[in-house]
Amino acid sequence: MEAASSIYSTFIPIIFTCFILVSTLVIFSINIVDAEISDSKTIGRGLKAYRKLYGRKELAASSAPLFFNDNEKDIDIIATYSDASGTIRTSRVKMTDLSASWVLENPIDGDPNKQNGSQIFKLKDSYQASTTSEENAEQFIGDNHLQEVETEKRHQASWSPVKFKRQMLRKKRRDLRTKELVRQVTEADKQMEATAAIENLKNMYPVVKGKYSLWRRDYENPNSDSTLKLMRDQVIMAKAYANIARSKNQNDLYHSLLKHVGQSLRVIGDSNSDSDIHTSSLDQAKAMGHVLSLAKDQLYDCRTVARKLRAMLQSAEDNVDSLKKRSAFLIQLAAKTVPKPLHCLPLQLAADYYFHGYQNRRDLNLEKLEDPSFYHYAIFSDNILATSVVVNSTVLHANEPEKHVFHIVTDKLNFAAMRMWFILNAPDKSTVQVENIDDFKWLNSSYCSVLRQLESARVKEYYFKTHPSSLSVGSDNLKYRNPKYLSMLNHLRFYLPEVYPKLHKILFLDDDIVVQKDLTPLWDVDLKGMVNGAVQTCKGSFHRFDKYLNFSNPKISENFDSDACGWAFGMNIFDLKEWKNRNITQIYHHWQDMNEDRTLWKLGTLPPGLITFYNLTYPLDRAWHVLGLGYDPALNQTEIENAAVIHYNGNYKPWLDLAVAKYKSYWSKYVRLDNYYLKLCYFSE
Repeated sequence: MEAASSIYSTFIPIIFTCFILVSTLVIFSINIVDAEISDSKTIGRGLKAYRKLYGRKELAASSAPLFFNDNEKDIDIIATYSDASGTIRTSRVKMTDLSASWVLENPIDGDPNKQNGSQIFKLKDSYQASTTSEENAEQFIGDNHLQEVETEKRHQASWSPVKFKRQMLRKKRRDLRTKELVRQVTEADKQMEATAAIENLKNMYPVVKGKYSLWRRDYENPNSDSTLKLMRDQVIMAKAYANIARSKNQNDLYHSLLKHVGQSLRVIGDSNSDSDIHTSSLDQAKAMGHVLSLAKDQLYDCRTVARKLRAMLQSAEDNVDSLKKRSAFLIQLAAKTVPKPLHCLPLQLAADYYFHGYQNRRDLNLEKLEDPSFYHYAIFSDNILATSVVVNSTVLHANEPEKHVFHIVTDKLNFAAMRMWFILNAPDKSTVQVENIDDFKWLNSSYCSVLRQLESARVKEYYFKTHPSSLSVGSDNLKYRNPKYLSMLNHLRFYLPEVYPKLHKILFLDDDIVVQKDLTPLWDVDLKGMVNGAVQTCKGSFHRFDKYLNFSNPKISENFDSDACGWAFGMNIFDLKEWKNRNITQIYHHWQDMNEDRTLWKLGTLPPGLITFYNLTYPLDRAWHVLGLGYDPALNQTEIENAAVIHYNGNYKPWLDLAVAKYKSYWSKYVRLDNYYLKLCYFSE
């Protein structure tokens, strides 16, 4: 120990390499001497805390020039470092307490026993950061001055596979971080551009939100309906204060408020904007504001006014619900009622049919009606005008109209009129056959399940037992009384092989569709062994099986998937040969018999259709059939125009005044308004 003290007092303190640790920002200056250090373990632990420990076998495999082993004499180290507060401190640590990752970069060559005195080495940490200025900087501190040592080049540093791998990983992390920063800057720029664009639009938008107040006389009026809104709010507050005034026996104020309410309502009338109301509206609003100001001074109590407004809100909500029910009832009623022109048309046609003796006329081209090489269509309807639009639009877009055959089936009431129409308005080159459903003698209650059910007193009671005394009562059940649900024309689609036994394929069309393209490619579609080709209607969770069927019934839940996708009746290509092979009609009868108590589904032909053709329906491309024109005013216009068939399913049929105005032209352009019978019955667009 004395030798070590003399060496220490003789030689100028030498500072070892300055190691800059990026993660800790602690600088160590190290001087190796042969001396004992009292707190070496503490410093050793501090150094090891920032370095991963490696075994001596791993270190021996690296390319470091020199390592200390257990046979060599231990070495004391004086470490100068900065603590957390920035104060420079000096401590001692033994070489054995250092982490195994600390190695000598430039040891003295030769035998260590020949070394005279203490030697100065530079310790190299294999975990140092790759920054050149921080990695190679060395400082030596003397008694009175600090001498800078020439910075070593990066390629002169000791190399090891471990160090090289770390450098590559650090480079990769820097690249990733750079990309992330660039992305963030780009997103920030885009967000700033979007914000600036929105602000520009706001500045360009000419309409400014109106500001008005019930209590201020200097309210602003920049909006087109701000005065109207103000007057409506004044009426609400005046009614509230009138009720409070009446409860407190302030009759003069009560009558004054009611008087101004009546005057304001007369000024407002049916106005929807300020331009619609009378020029005296502003004077009336000021007069009402004066009365409300007096009422507020005399009657205003926060709790009382809040309670009264809450009661008025509840009453208004009840009125809205009642009006909604009334509106739904009237819409259903209007949709199911036959307009006067549509009622007139079959009467005029039927009268002339029998007057001119057309009942004795035989159909021509009978050989085409059963020839499977032609394109056959099935249309079951009692609506003459709607059926004519289907036929006209199909023939107009057909590339070979002479190959198209239309099989129309109607009821006994409309048979004469339907036949008369197509005798006088036969489409060019195409063939039209009109049949009476009552002539199908095989269609009887002993064979047809649904016909037996429709004739039962139980079903008639279900459909007709309720006689609502007001429009708002029974509106939910009105749709169940739609005659089409009790008509066999609606269920005849399940008997196509029986109606047309010699045909192989047939295209079924509803009477509320319009054809916009040639449909002949549908006969060439490979149905992959399926019976029915149809467009699927499910979007997200809508129009799946659980919408139409009662899955609380085990007969349904055990046989069908509630998430199965629904499809559309209205344009369906049927393989009648495969239909017969799979005995589809018998499947329909089986489920129809099980639903005699109407617990599996309520009404209509789509639910039994989904069941009958379950896993037997081939999905067609959506462009073949676009639905919703009879209830959805927000359909994509491009999809409508590009569709082969558009379908007015819903209550807003194109021949009714309820029709969506922007969709009506797609249908009306196929109506020949110059026709004698249409003029006679006052048809117009």
